Amino acid sequence: MIQFVIPCLLGLEGPIAEELRAMDAQDVQAENGRVLFTGDESMLARANICSRFAERIQILVGSFPAHSFEDLFQGTRSLPWEDWIPQDDAFPVKGYSINSALFSVSDCQAIIKKAVVERLKSRYKLEWFPETGPVHQIQFSIMKDNVSLLIDTSGYGLHKRGYRLQAAGAPLKETLAAALCSVSRLRPYHTLYDPMCGSGTIAIEGALMAMHVAPGLHRHFSAERWENLDASVWNLERERARDLEERDCAFFCYASDVDASVLDIARENAARAGVSDKIEFSCADVRSFRPQTERGTVICNPPYGERLLDISAAEELYRDMGRVFVPRHGWSYSIISPSETFEKSFGRKADKRRKLYNGMIKCDLYMYFKG
Repeated sequence: MIQFVIPCLLGLEGPIAEELRAMDAQDVQAENGRVLFTGDESMLARANICSRFAERIQILVGSFPAHSFEDLFQGTRSLPWEDWIPQDDAFPVKGYSINSALFSVSDCQAIIKKAVVERLKSRYKLEWFPETGPVHQIQFSIMKDNVSLLIDTSGYGLHKRGYRLQAAGAPLKETLAAALCSVSRLRPYHTLYDPMCGSGTIAIEGALMAMHVAPGLHRHFSAERWENLDASVWNLERERARDLEERDCAFFCYASDVDASVLDIARENAARAGVSDKIEFSCADVRSFRPQTERGTVICNPPYGERLLDISAAEELYRDMGRVFVPRHGWSYSIISPSETFEKSFGRKADKRRKLYNGMIKCDLYMYFKG
């Protein structure tokens, strides 16, 4: 069995753990900012292709304490790097150190590289490695003198689904947008509304989730090029993911924005994602929000003072949202915001709040679902 680590946005550990268990991953453990689990090569491919919330999938090669550079060198050299890195492949090193005696990232990087080279020299009986083959990116993290050494399997971050070639100002990461849909309990039979849709990320991720379309189905991953992994597992896992799709579900989304220019971007993104038939885009101000169905799930990321509006304009927008997002049976409203006074401006206490991070910005998801 392989030990894996998923780094993630703070607040998404729970949703990731849930989706991993649904994928039949083993030994799932949610920690602060990451989730650990075990599985085989098929699980490596499945997690990359199917995870909606993960930033990337990493193999945990090993962990150990290190208070000196000698500790770091010996601990690194003792690990079985030859199990993952063939003699011709590239193995660059990057990482970070926090609250540790070994605080120089560049020195740690050089020592880890040297230790891996020495380990591979002894196993392959070579003095020089061309590093001309596929990349096995080594990632190190040193926190409070505890070292974790990992190999990335994803390549580009998993939030890069491939459909968003353009984005409006201050867009949500696709992984966070998907998480908003998940924690808002969006279902395949729901009608989703995003009245401040920007480049359409929430609408698109909602449609993909409702139809059970794997977010990584149409992209490639670093580990697909590794010769020490069975290439057939990727085809089998993509076939498995396609078998789970439910494209004829009743889901539909009404997405709108006051800026007509971003709607062209949103339509193009939806077309690339293959969900145009599930989303209707229109130009409208949130202040004129008018539901078109008896029931609905509203999820939105309004602009706010730290990024697109000044604080007073953001507060005025929240007041207007409170007037149009009225409590009613069969309706829920989820609004992500960094404002600690959002509820005061909105005019109602949230039925539930959930802490999330939008990049480095600490936010709350304010959830209203009582009619």
